[in-house]
Amino acid sequence: MQIIPLAIAAVCLIKPKRFADTRGYFCETYRRDLFAAAGIDAEFVQDNESLSVAAGTVRGLHYQEPPFAQAKLVRVTAGAAFDVAVDIRSGSPTFGQFVTATLSAENGDQLFIPEGFAHGFCSLSDDTVLAYKVSAAYAPEHDTGVLWNDPDLAIPWPVAGDAAVLSDKDAALPRLTDILSPFE
Repeated sequence: MQIIPLAIAAVCLIKPKRFADTRGYFCETYRRDLFAAAGIDAEFVQDNESLSVAAGTVRGLHYQEPPFAQAKLVRVTAGAAFDVAVDIRSGSPTFGQFVTATLSAENGDQLFIPEGFAHGFCSLSDDTVLAYKVSAAYAPEHDTGVLWNDPDLAIPWPVAGDAAVLSDKDAALPRLTDILSPFE
């Protein structure tokens, strides 16, 4: 398993090693000891899964406020997704910056996103399934986010704004300049 820090070092791309034969493959998607050795000490308490039926579905940019802030370990089990993590830690030298990764069932890559980041993705194919571990249970009263296409962020989404499939909630999220970040 390779654990590769991205341009914002707190976010890591995880490349599990696949052992393939004529039946298919086997891989370890999570090993606490290897993650800890790489400085990732999140204790995961809940697993989530989402299906995006149509390509161009955008979910996010989501985060939970403390004391229910979540670190996430995200992977795609069917289809493909353009995945984004935005640093929303006030005072961080990378505040407002983002990293992206293309996750797919084919490449098996995963993204580790620590607390203090807003997370979102765009499905690149129909019937895309994301599975992710989180370090805190879902707490609706602490669930919030940042507008996915905030022009100040300038994320190069693979879908135009009018073609994106969004929830009403995600379409109404505030811009980064309009939030008071609870993360330092």
